[in-house]
Amino acid sequence: MSPEILLIAIAAAVMIAMTFLVIRMGILSAVIRNMFSQQAKLIEDKHREMIKDSNEGLTKQGDRLSEMLAKTSDQLRVVVEGRLDQISGRVTERLDEGFKKTNDTFINVMTRLATIDEAQKKIDGLTTNMMSLQELLGDKRSRGAFGEVQLDALVRNILPAGAYAMQHTLSNNNRVDCVLHLPPPTGMVAVDSKFPLENYHRMFDRDTNETERGLAQKQFRSDLKKHIDDISGKYILPPETCDGAVMFIPAEAVFAEIHAYMPDVVDYAMQRRVWIVSPTTLMAVLNTARAVLKDVETREQVHIIKHELSKLGQDFGRFDDRMKKLAEHIRLANQDVEEVHISSRKISQRFAKIESVDLDLTPVENKPITQSDKDPV
Repeated sequence: MSPEILLIAIAAAVMIAMTFLVIRMGILSAVIRNMFSQQAKLIEDKHREMIKDSNEGLTKQGDRLSEMLAKTSDQLRVVVEGRLDQISGRVTERLDEGFKKTNDTFINVMTRLATIDEAQKKIDGLTTNMMSLQELLGDKRSRGAFGEVQLDALVRNILPAGAYAMQHTLSNNNRVDCVLHLPPPTGMVAVDSKFPLENYHRMFDRDTNETERGLAQKQFRSDLKKHIDDISGKYILPPETCDGAVMFIPAEAVFAEIHAYMPDVVDYAMQRRVWIVSPTTLMAVLNTARAVLKDVETREQVHIIKHELSKLGQDFGRFDDRMKKLAEHIRLANQDVEEVHISSRKISQRFAKIESVDLDLTPVENKPITQSDKDPV
């Protein structure tokens, strides 16, 4: 075969093969397109089913959410109503408490107002009493009685009954307001109350001029010295009384004026052996006197205390002897208890041997004596 025919045959075969391939490619393309269309349809159907399921799920979820919201709303409504009830109850309690406190405050205010009214009445009465006291102190005898009453109250509140005497008459027939019975070497001390008030008031009267005030001050000094001379001459009678006396001034202001601005009067009183005191300083003197009296009584009772201590020592010696005897008895009793315990233990051991049939069958005459038989039972 010639080469041309062979080439033609090969070309024809190649063309046939290419034609067959083109046909197969067309068929395969059609099949692929069909498959793609089916797959797309399946995907579309699946998508629609998914959308439908999603819609149904969303619908059901919405229903469940609606139910949950309804339940939650009901629960929230119940909780809110409960809280509102609690708040209403608390508000009511607070209002009741507030009303109660307001009522109590109102009652307290009314009570305070009543107290204030009562105090105002007492103040009015006190003002009346002050006016009466001023009228009382305006009279010399009344002032003297006032000072004696104050002196009597101070002495009675501090000293025992046997340590003083009121309105005591001395051997020279002079009556003193009070005497203090103090232990030796002091002895009896006279206390007389003086109340120089007229010239003291004139010293501080605003209606008087400086000249009149100076004259009042001079007269006040003269009154004090006269009182000092009277006390020194009437109530200092050694050895019946001590070598000094006390002038009691019931007004602290008068006493302060004397000691602050009249040292010459104080020195004059010391020279005449007269001690000027006020209610406060007299209390200090009386407390000191009470301490001295108590110390004297204690010293007088020292021998009794020593005697009682001696008796107490003898009782304690007998107690010690009896305590030693008791200790010896206890020791002997303890020893007896120990011996009884030993005997009880041996008896218990014998009973144990009898119960276990552990008897010693050796004749008594041939049985050696053991140490346990020698022990005391």
